[in-house]
Amino acid sequence: MYTQFEEFQKIGKTNFDAAVANLGNTAKNIQVLATETTDYSKKAFQDSTDVVEKLATAKSLDKVFEIQTAYSKSAYENFVAYSTKVGEVFSAIAKDTVKPFEAAVAKASK
Repeated sequence: MYTQFEEFQKIGKTNFDAAVANLGNTAKNIQVLATETTDYSKKAFQDSTDVVEKLATAKSLDKVFEIQTAYSKSAYENFVAYSTKVGEVFSAIAKDTVKPFEAAVAKASK
């Protein structure tokens, strides 16, 4: 009976340690996500401000279309790059979250 209790405690400690490590990894990934979002927001704001300034000085309608087209293309490319990074971070969070449970399930299924 005492051996079973020790084994139960050992399993509990192992799972607790895995969960704490998991929280550390998740916190790091959330920090990366916050940094990426902040950087993207700052760049998007600066780009839109620059476009407004360029549009204000445009002398012809053709130039306005040229500026707007270039901005739209750039904004789309930046958004796709940002979305890809965010997707990778969320994927890492999901993998890190499942990792401790994978070990526990593997142990239990033996």
